[in-house]
Amino acid sequence: MAHEHKLEIFRGLVKFKSNTQKIWGVLVFLTIVTAVEVALGISKPEVLTASSFLGMKLLNWIFIILTLVKAYYIAWDFMHLRDEKSSLRRAIVWTPIFLVAYLIFILLFEADYIYNVFKDGYVTWNF
Repeated sequence: MAHEHKLEIFRGLVKFKSNTQKIWGVLVFLTIVTAVEVALGISKPEVLTASSFLGMKLLNWIFIILTLVKAYYIAWDFMHLRDEKSSLRRAIVWTPIFLVAYLIFILLFEADYIYNVFKDGYVTWNF
């Protein structure tokens, strides 16, 4: 049973007349986000690399957030999650968000522990 797909993005802020226009609009959005990531990766602004938040540089946080935005948006539009029931959307979207947050938590605390072991001299820096 076929039904019409919603031809809007950004929760209805931008509306399109056809699926082709919507695909181009999504492509432009994802290209802009990717271009921002690449530009930040090449330029590495001093203000973002010198300061940190929760044990990680702000630039790394920006990369993680922009990557999650792209992944969410690809799933939302190209995998047609917007047309599914809210319970399925929540199960698909929130599960990876919690898993990524847990992974970031583990990586930050494990890296801090390893750094402190080397810094305090329990193990020598052999690399």
